[in-house]
Amino acid sequence: MKKTVRVRYFAILREQRGLDEEAVSTGAPTAAGLYEELRALHGFTLPAARLRVAVNDDFAPWSSEVRDGDSLAFLPPVAGG
Repeated sequence: MKKTVRVRYFAILREQRGLDEEAVSTGAPTAAGLYEELRALHGFTLPAARLRVAVNDDFAPWSSEVRDGDSLAFLPPVAGG
């Protein structure tokens, strides 16, 4: 069943997508499935293993269920020095 979620992008993902956030219609059952769907669609170069995911503003496991109306953020590692 399709659901609509809000996805926020940061750092390199924002650059690769060209957007800060978007509404996405998805059938993905989990956060990992949604990221892989978006990765294939938008050509993201980072694998999920290099990212953290937040669901509704809380860090969550990649196995978290994606529900209609959720807000997800994909967070690349922070560069710094």
